[in-house]
Amino acid sequence: MTAPLSPTLAAHGAQIPALGFGTSPMTGGLSPDTVVAALQSGYRHIDTAWKYGTESAVGEAMRASGVPRQDIFLTTKVSHEYLRADAFAKSVDESLKALKVDQVDLLLVHWPNSEIALRETMPALAKAKRQGLARHIGVANFNIALLDQAIALCPEPLVALQAEYHPYLDQTKLLAAARARGLVFVAYCPLGRGRLFGDPVLAEIATARGKSIAQVALRWLMQQGVAAIPRSSNPQRIADNFKVFDFTLNDDEMARIAALKRPNGRIANPGGRVSGGWD
Repeated sequence: MTAPLSPTLAAHGAQIPALGFGTSPMTGGLSPDTVVAALQSGYRHIDTAWKYGTESAVGEAMRASGVPRQDIFLTTKVSHEYLRADAFAKSVDESLKALKVDQVDLLLVHWPNSEIALRETMPALAKAKRQGLARHIGVANFNIALLDQAIALCPEPLVALQAEYHPYLDQTKLLAAARARGLVFVAYCPLGRGRLFGDPVLAEIATARGKSIAQVALRWLMQQGVAAIPRSSNPQRIADNFKVFDFTLNDDEMARIAALKRPNGRIANPGGRVSGGWD
């Protein structure tokens, strides 16, 4: 039986599968078999980055999976060290060679860099799209002020903002800003890197629903119109995490999960990269 596919979220011509598979570094690196398992489970949105060192494994898995290239929404990112125009172009070329593809579906600036002006970076990002190296473009880990600068300085439309989001981190302002600007919000660390798994509120809702805590947390994001890119190296968990389209959380459950936000909920927070701080 063919696995069901994720619904998609639309922005400026892009159709981004709402549930994707993240490949940021895990202990022992990334096996291509892990990505093949994700593709066989129904994932069609694969997220990698030059910084992760997983592009080669992702490319190998895509070729081994038997899933046609045009059916996979492939995201990669240019690291904050390479945001000057020449370095940016070189990084994109290196990513495409590692992946062994001619084009990615979404190319993101991975993190802002306060030492490199966006007026240099954003035209370089747009150029990659105009050259056909990326179908769509966006940014990651930008606050609202940086997002507005990026949009104003980019000659091509941005389709996505990727940022950390899970029940312990309140992203109400950033999500509203992304929506108002017509961008898809893509949540990384959607399971809080395991921090959610001992939560009693999530456990109670999961038990009542006959679902896992991971499935409940991912469903909470789906119902906000947010895309999510969970990661796992366990084939069974990979498959289970995709099974979030056959139930709906009610308003009370959604509110109870939202109330889990905490001031120290942020996980990914390298100092000094986000000028002006987080929203």
